[in-house]
Amino acid sequence: PFYVSINQSLFLEAQLHSSDPNLVLFLRTCLASPSSHNSTGAHAIIKDGCVRDPTYATYYSPYRHILRFKFNAFQSFGSSPLVYLQCELVVCRAYDYSSRCYQGCVKRSKREASS
Repeated sequence: PFYVSINQSLFLEAQLHSSDPNLVLFLRTCLASPSSHNSTGAHAIIKDGCVRDPTYATYYSPYRHILRFKFNAFQSFGSSPLVYLQCELVVCRAYDYSSRCYQGCVKRSKREASS
């Protein structure tokens, strides 16, 4: 466990270990939840590449295979003092502009209800 105070900045780094220098990382989803195996009621920091937490910020990395970001610790869930961070990263070929990594934030449109 890593102990933090409310509103303390948490700095994270994800690194892809690969001999292929033409790979890039993209943070697709990052959720904070009171359980390590269930994301029900989770607090979305990033969802579908879209920032959901106003304290989230990215940081410069000189390498495509390293992703750096931060967000602030928030009030925990109910009586649970623990918060689990579950992030999904996508690996893409560098400069493949049709890949998920280069689409950025994808807002899903609401489906139209038929009569």
